[in-house]
Amino acid sequence: MKPKEDESDHHKAKKVFAGHFVIKEKKKTELHEEVVKYKECRKNHAASLGRYAVDGCCEFMPAGEEGSAAALSCHACSCHRNFHKREAEIELQLHFSLS
Repeated sequence: MKPKEDESDHHKAKKVFAGHFVIKEKKKTELHEEVVKYKECRKNHAASLGRYAVDGCCEFMPAGEEGSAAALSCHACSCHRNFHKREAEIELQLHFSLS
């Protein structure tokens, strides 16, 4: 099965498996391009008990359409996107010319 892609100006959601998404944010400048992915949820649900327990959500899936407030909460675990592990990849873009 070939992955299906859905692109917009700032975010890109790539369908990996049925129902699972990897969210990518792209920030581009003249010197580099940064791609951000949101992975497993790290919210400690047992913090009030003095323990550590996570819910097992493996990837961030937006709960709403791009640009809405619901797009910042995960459809699988209902946590905010900030609770999910953020992985950034930076690609340097070097431009030079031979004179």
